[in-house]
Amino acid sequence: MRALLLIDIQNDFLPGGALAVPEGNAILPVVNKLQEQFDLVVATQDWHPPQHKSFASSHAGKNVFEVIDLNGMPQVLWPDHCIQGTAGAELSAELAQNRIEAIFRKGTNPEIDSYSGFYDNGHLKSTGLADYLRGKGVTEVYLVGLAADYCVYFSALDALQELFEVYYLEDAVRAINGDGFEKAKADLLAKGGHIIQSHNLHA
Repeated sequence: MRALLLIDIQNDFLPGGALAVPEGNAILPVVNKLQEQFDLVVATQDWHPPQHKSFASSHAGKNVFEVIDLNGMPQVLWPDHCIQGTAGAELSAELAQNRIEAIFRKGTNPEIDSYSGFYDNGHLKSTGLADYLRGKGVTEVYLVGLAADYCVYFSALDALQELFEVYYLEDAVRAINGDGFEKAKADLLAKGGHIIQSHNLHA
């Protein structure tokens, strides 16, 4: 059994959003078409409380994209984004949502960021996604969404650690940083993940 994981396809990560991923909207037609090939489609949603500690605005004198130590872990400081209940946190209206069976929210603890759809960045708390997938009999996960070098990458890493067969759909992700994208792909390959194109996927 295989599942398609839609990672953080939210307004704030799309052009015009608070933390827009370059060309992020280019994945939408690909993602919408892909959903038809899967029996199970699951989404993740960044869902931050206001004043989240990953926001630069929560740290006096700090700038966006600076890296600080947050509770013993390096933390990139982001613009305020995907705040609970705001339009920016909503899944894109251009994303086909009728096939989505469940949505897993992450980043809800104000003290720690959560790039992965499976765990927070310190692996202190699970979102329940891995158990949900196992309960559905899933053995293979296919990841699409935003951003390729952060939330999609860390979700893929955790999926590998949870012993799923992992497929990272290169043409259905977009990255914040080109170098980060190349490093993420190399790391996933080294750890046993697969990098594929959506047109090579067979129903």
